Amino acid sequence: MLRYLNLGLLVLFPLSWFAQLMHAGLLPLFGLSQISILTGVFSLWQTDIILACLVMFFALFAPMLKTDLLALMHFGVVAPRGFSILSLLGKLAMADVFLIALYIVIFKGVGLGHVETAWGLYFFSFCILASMAVQTLSQREFRQSGLP
Repeated sequence: MLRYLNLGLLVLFPLSWFAQLMHAGLLPLFGLSQISILTGVFSLWQTDIILACLVMFFALFAPMLKTDLLALMHFGVVAPRGFSILSLLGKLAMADVFLIALYIVIFKGVGLGHVETAWGLYFFSFCILASMAVQTLSQREFRQSGLP
């Protein structure tokens, strides 16, 4: 069952990158811009390429690499000894790094602004938390089965 939940994350993570994290604007009376992970990364790319690369790694690549590696373990392609690498990738896959960088860009560009959270923030947070849960339960399952 865990392997199928993990495979589901391979679909859900990319979907969460397009989901609206928040709406931001100058004042609540004016139109609000919709911000997703990808639009946030593109905005960062225009202002700070190094920060954009860090955010892409932490918010996009690390969670997907972790999910891919766990899927390979579930299907016996990689030995379960790879949990040390999974642990490192899990620590690097920090959603809060992305969110802090995104807030910096928003408040840098907008100044006195208005920000409203959207459903995508909860969706992306769910994916990160589900990934952590699947990793923890998988590690426990591999240990109970006696695999290295």
